[in-house]
Amino acid sequence: MSRVLVIGAGGVSSVAVHKMAMNADIFSHITLASRTKSKCDAIADSVKSRFGVTIDTAAIDADDVAATTALIQAVKPALVVNLALPYQDLAIMDACLAAGVNYLDTANYEPRDEAKFEYKWQWAYQERFKDAGLMALLGSGFDPGVTSVFATYTKKHLLDSIETLDILDCNGGDTGLPFATNFNPEINLREVTANSRHWENGQWVEGPALSHKQSFDFEGVGPKNMYLMYHEELESLAKFYPEIKRIRFWMTFGDSYLKHLEVLENIGMTSIEPMMFQGREIIPIEFLKALLPEPASLGPITKGKTNIGTIATGAKDGAQKTVYVKNICDHEEAYAETGNQAVSYTTGVPAMIGAALMLTGQWKGEGVFNIEQLNPDPFMDMLNKHGLPWTVEELDAPLAF
Repeated sequence: MSRVLVIGAGGVSSVAVHKMAMNADIFSHITLASRTKSKCDAIADSVKSRFGVTIDTAAIDADDVAATTALIQAVKPALVVNLALPYQDLAIMDACLAAGVNYLDTANYEPRDEAKFEYKWQWAYQERFKDAGLMALLGSGFDPGVTSVFATYTKKHLLDSIETLDILDCNGGDTGLPFATNFNPEINLREVTANSRHWENGQWVEGPALSHKQSFDFEGVGPKNMYLMYHEELESLAKFYPEIKRIRFWMTFGDSYLKHLEVLENIGMTSIEPMMFQGREIIPIEFLKALLPEPASLGPITKGKTNIGTIATGAKDGAQKTVYVKNICDHEEAYAETGNQAVSYTTGVPAMIGAALMLTGQWKGEGVFNIEQLNPDPFMDMLNKHGLPWTVEELDAPLAF
């Protein structure tokens, strides 16, 4: 049994805290902290009403290293679970080092003033965490996270070597709204509008955003258009699995979403460059975020399913083989359990599982680790037990595109 401090109070955090409360044998005491304490209190009330578990709440500016360090020292957790914004990763890592506590997050650091997704800033903490005898686990969400574990599980149990790996992320959910993002609007739009990149033959291949489209029939959802994108797990998978000749990430988008996005881009609303408005400086994408629906509010109106998985082609016993490992999650079932839609659920549950494996000592080490460096078996087992069951399917042939 261990104490844990969770930072952040969005949909992912809500799911993670609800699931932690359901596993009180591991998470004996939970403190939830965010800049807006009322959001923490609302999550705490939901946890109390659903599961009868009391969690503590606190207000914290996670950009303030000294204040975060002081909170960690007051709470005395065995682990800090960072579910705040990616901009705050380094500050929270600094606070964990100062307080002598292990660290976990679900998304890699991103500068506020540049839409750039790289692990270099967090990998640079390797020696500091190692010298402190602490563990930092990066990317314990779904993608990155579960998809990286799927790749590790594939290499350990299904293929002797992997030649190509495709990550397919489909959200078949429908809110009935003309335009809404299913996670933090600012992060979502920065991600979607960035140039596409994939790993091929030892180098990055870059192209315009959303310029490469393929259709794929997703089980539980149906045929959807998916687009080649850059996603952070490509970088870590390319590093830790240098044998893989090609690694790609695909995400589905509906025509209405893309049309709205095109208009917003054309008028400059997705820009991260500061501008003057009525005598004060604003950042357009932050203003847009304030206008869009809060993702945590979409749970009651979201219908449909997500389907996220990996398709790997490689060798097994001397023959070529293609395997598809995937999870299908129902938005309405996720909402019934935790009060959150499936996109938050599929990230919050793996955050809880990664934290549980660290707290129970099944995952341990000194330094900074990406999730694909660790034993996939206990994680895959917990996915089945805690709401994200997975299946393995052998395909007749590699992807034709």
